[in-house]
Amino acid sequence: MSTLILARHGETLWHAENRYAGSTDVGLTERGRAQSAALGRWAAGQPLVGVYSSDLSRAVVTATPAANALALPLRVDPRLREVDFGQGEGLTTAEMRYAFPDAVADFQLRPGQSPLPGGESGIDAVDRAWPALEHIGARNDGPVLVVMHSTLMRLVLCRVLGMSLDHYRAAFPAVRNVALTTITLGPAPALHGFNVPVPE
Repeated sequence: MSTLILARHGETLWHAENRYAGSTDVGLTERGRAQSAALGRWAAGQPLVGVYSSDLSRAVVTATPAANALALPLRVDPRLREVDFGQGEGLTTAEMRYAFPDAVADFQLRPGQSPLPGGESGIDAVDRAWPALEHIGARNDGPVLVVMHSTLMRLVLCRVLGMSLDHYRAAFPAVRNVALTTITLGPAPALHGFNVPVPE
C-alpha cells in the first residue's frame, strides 16, 4: 500500500468570507495560484509516482503544477470532491443560522451524521472517497500526491484513526491551503503527518 500525501487546494475566492464552497466550482485567488505553484516546486523534489485530484477546478488547478513538474499525468477522480453542503453552498455560518437555524445546530453538533438541508452527510462523503483512496494506494508503488478538500480530508482522517466522524472539527480544527497530510491505508491505516506547510 502506497503512502498518500493529501493536500488541500489553494485559496479560493470565497476563502476570505469563510463561505461554504462544497461541491460548488469556486475558482482560486491569485494567492491560491501562487500556492499551487509552490506545491509544484515542492513536488519537483519528491519521489512521487502519481498525482491525483478532485474534479473541482480549485483542486485540478492546484494539482496541475505538481503533475507538470514531475511529467506525470494528472488523474482526476470525482469521488474526491468536497462534501456537498446543499442549501449551505455559498453561505457563511451566520447566514445559514438565519436561513435554517435548527439544521445548522444539528450539523454543528453531529456534522458526520446530520447534513445541511439538501446536502450530503459526512458518512456518505467518506463512503464515496475511501474506495477512491484505497484504489489510488493499491495501484501505485510509491508515494502519491492527492489534492482534495478540507472537510472531506478531516472526515477521512477520522476514518483512518477510527474516530467518530462527528469529531472531525474538534480533532482537526483547520487545514491550511496546500499543507501536506500523510497517511497510509491497508489493514492498519495510519496518520504520519498533518497540516505540514509548503514554503510559498
